[in-house]
Amino acid sequence: MKNKELSPEEELIGKAIVNAAYLVHKELGPGLLEKVYEVCVAHELRKLGFNVQRQIDIPIVYDGIQFDEGLRLDLLVNNLVIAELKAIETVNSVWEAQIISHLKLTKKNLGFLINFNVTLIKDGIRRFIN
Repeated sequence: MKNKELSPEEELIGKAIVNAAYLVHKELGPGLLEKVYEVCVAHELRKLGFNVQRQIDIPIVYDGIQFDEGLRLDLLVNNLVIAELKAIETVNSVWEAQIISHLKLTKKNLGFLINFNVTLIKDGIRRFIN
């Protein structure tokens, strides 16, 4: 199955997210709380002029009814790209399923799962295309 082609803006945001994760990890290293990384990555992206929203609620529509007690995104950049940030020992397949579900529910094309609890940040970054 062929993935959707991403827009130049989505690609630009994706590169900025990866770069921000790299900068934050280089400065702070592993071992901190997820919220610390979330605040710092959001700050790095805002410095570049991106609109970054944190802890966004995603409503769930089921059986024709909208439930506002749905899921929550860590970061939404320019209302286009999702970033889920973790600081965990091992990335569980549940977290991968979560980002895929977030992409489907929000109808977004690009998302990242970034685990900061790694020695090299490149080993903690996963890119997902819906």
